[in-house]
Amino acid sequence: MNRNITYLQLALSMAIVGSAVVVGKIITTTLPIYLSACVSLFIASAVLVPVLLVKEGIPKLSKRDFILLFLQTLIGTFLYRIFLLNGLKFTNALESGIITSTGPAVMAVLSIIFLKEKFAINKLLGILLTVCGILAMHIFVGADNKEVVEQSNSILGGVLVFLSVVAASLFSVLAKPISPKITPIVISSFVSVTGFILFLPMALLDLQNLNENSFDLKNILSVIYYGVVVTVIAFLLWFEGLKKIEISTAGIFMGIIPVSSTILSIVFLGEELSIAHLIGGLLVILGILIIVKKN
Repeated sequence: MNRNITYLQLALSMAIVGSAVVVGKIITTTLPIYLSACVSLFIASAVLVPVLLVKEGIPKLSKRDFILLFLQTLIGTFLYRIFLLNGLKFTNALESGIITSTGPAVMAVLSIIFLKEKFAINKLLGILLTVCGILAMHIFVGADNKEVVEQSNSILGGVLVFLSVVAASLFSVLAKPISPKITPIVISSFVSVTGFILFLPMALLDLQNLNENSFDLKNILSVIYYGVVVTVIAFLLWFEGLKKIEISTAGIFMGIIPVSSTILSIVFLGEELSIAHLIGGLLVILGILIIVKKN
């Protein structure tokens, strides 16, 4: 039962991350990137820090844990958001969601390299099915929906989004060596506050690019959503689940990102759904089921 709860936590976390692709697309069309990232992290800090202080007090971190947490923030929050939000300028949300679904394979490789995790056959099969789902969506969407692909066919955009996948995977890999005594709320608070500080200088420069359209209700709600739901709730769910299973197993849940982003792109951004998306999404889900059934 506990393992099923863990799987649910990871699945919900990645579904929220998938929504971040859509919300990020909305933000990048009208808001300065670094300012919006900084404000969302400030909102997350304003939510997390008081809860941390009331619940656990000021945490005591070893030098090793501090370094690991800082690297997590630098790579998995600061660079991740720079790569993703800049990449979204050059590609649509559907295509970005497809690229982010390489996450299971990337995280599996990194877990083998850095954490020396064993690689079971069912994990390999699950990852292969996920990759097949990615290819199905990418190749056949390119054939059936040429207009969308041409509008977003930027090598730079694809590379930046893929780099965000690598950064997100390293974010989770770096979480594993952190002391078990460091709770998810401590990690989430540290990442949010430190990320806010890292973005602050660039955010101040971004203030010069604000215009009257920057403060409409849609943008305000999008930044609040990014701060509270994507940063606070998704972080807490992910770190709580990550404590209990291997990184390579947790990584397969990243396959939910393109499924979530695809559905939400269609609903909120009016992007088109094809049979290839349905087939690809089913393959991703099948890959996840194969792995969780064997664990």
